[in-house]
Amino acid sequence: MAIDGVYTGSRRYRDLEGTIPRAPRRHAIGADRPGKKNLPLPVRLFLASLVLPWVVTVGPVSLSISRVILLAMVLPCLAKWIGGGSGRIRAPDIALLLFCLWSALSLIVVHGPIFAVQPAGILFVETMGAYLVARCYIRDADDFFNMARLLFRVVALLFPFALLEVLTGRNVLLELFAAILPSYPDSNDLRAGLRRAQVVFEHAILFGICASSALALTHLVLGHRIPLFQRCLKTGLVGATALLSLSSAPIAAIVVQATLMIWGALFRKSPYCWRILWCLFLAAYLAVVFGSNQSPIQFYISHFTFDPHTGWHRLLIWEFGSASVLNNPLFGIGFGGWARSSWMSTSVDMFWLLNAMRYGIPGGLLILLSFFTAFLGVSFRKGLDERLIAYRTAYLIVMMAFFLVGWTVHFWGTAYLWFIFLLGSGVWLLDVRIDDRVRYRPDLSDDLRRTARERGALLGGPSLPASRRGMAPAQRRQS
Repeated sequence: MAIDGVYTGSRRYRDLEGTIPRAPRRHAIGADRPGKKNLPLPVRLFLASLVLPWVVTVGPVSLSISRVILLAMVLPCLAKWIGGGSGRIRAPDIALLLFCLWSALSLIVVHGPIFAVQPAGILFVETMGAYLVARCYIRDADDFFNMARLLFRVVALLFPFALLEVLTGRNVLLELFAAILPSYPDSNDLRAGLRRAQVVFEHAILFGICASSALALTHLVLGHRIPLFQRCLKTGLVGATALLSLSSAPIAAIVVQATLMIWGALFRKSPYCWRILWCLFLAAYLAVVFGSNQSPIQFYISHFTFDPHTGWHRLLIWEFGSASVLNNPLFGIGFGGWARSSWMSTSVDMFWLLNAMRYGIPGGLLILLSFFTAFLGVSFRKGLDERLIAYRTAYLIVMMAFFLVGWTVHFWGTAYLWFIFLLGSGVWLLDVRIDDRVRYRPDLSDDLRRTARERGALLGGPSLPASRRGMAPAQRRQS
């Protein structure tokens, strides 16, 4: 029997060879539904640690719960990665490792080896630790689904506390944690007369960034093949939670993700859906280059921040920060001061720029290289089935939102760990084997999927020629 290139060798289905009717809807949904596989314990521990605001000081080092978890896991994950336990070593892996090594070298050159030990070590643990936890333990579609489901549950759990914080002006949840162990300070930040929800994060903007990143994952991963109303209800809850941070960056992330998801839904039947969008982006880029007195980055910063004062301030950060990069191109300025107007704060609200300022142009380029090799590698992965395409789209949309928002805000603390973890969480798509796609096919019944797996079927390969359909295996070998 041939099932899209799969021969089962069963005479019972000989009359049906070469064709297979689509399974009834109830079977299709059941077949496409993720299995009962549990999310690996290291991932659960890491994600849980992100919402624990406790901070313990050991000598000169402040250790959050997530840092403690990563300290315990970074070396085992590194050994597993080197030993091939996370699939092939990929270009984004190497680029991110080189980023950590170059950053350490830059800090040694700028500040000396004694000072550099602590920040370089923390950077390595947080960067490679968070990334390798994802690379080693998010290894298939079920892991990715379970990760997205846990993230949604965390966001849904935080929603009532965030709403209470905005309405009452008190961060009840942070107060409860602080009564047990030292925790992050309460920022008590106001905007438009309302308190910005911080909940259990270091700052309201970090809460908004982390919550908003669940939007596409909820809609496209958790929402895959479930009723539209239920999908939109969950997505709306995520969006509402992120909006309670009252921050422009999370709002921009929501707008970017929603726009890309709407575009994908409207033109899902077109094979050129995303190519057309990239052409539009290119046209807009060229229009800014030739029709504006601002650079594309300056245009984006000034027009896509909701507070004009904030946008103007970030333009100044770009001007002074980029000048600092050009003045210190190789090793950067480390954690030293940067030339700016006297009334400007020391904060640099641009993630991509700050890495180049601290660690030089090589450091800034290496983390961008890690991002784009992962992003482009996943985006050009061919031959994925319906479920994997939906998961890939969710991953790429979230990464695009992080990339754009990274020009208007700095990812630090919890947001940095979450961004790096998410970056590594989609690399498994590069390692999907052709025969793995059998179990992700919604149009195959459980029996046919099991038969195909047992016989080492390669789904998506060329179908058997019509002249050989209906032949017994021995006859096929002779022919």
